[in-house]
Amino acid sequence: MTFKETIKPFVLKNYLFSDDDSLLADDSPLISGGIIDSTGILELIEFIEESYRIRVAAEEMVPANFESIDAISTFLGRRVGG
Repeated sequence: MTFKETIKPFVLKNYLFSDDDSLLADDSPLISGGIIDSTGILELIEFIEESYRIRVAAEEMVPANFESIDAISTFLGRRVGG
């Protein structure tokens, strides 16, 4: 299972309240697009930490790493490989 296959359903379910994959493109802006707020980012990071058994450091908690499904996948690729 790819990072996108794990992260995208979580975002759809928890922030768009849907399972319709067509509602969210992989490059859609999550933060600047208003899909996820600051509390939502913390929830997303907690999900990522639990799912991939990593610890996201404070300096990694920047919008560039979490702005889109693509950005999150790139970040996770650097952190856990894949």
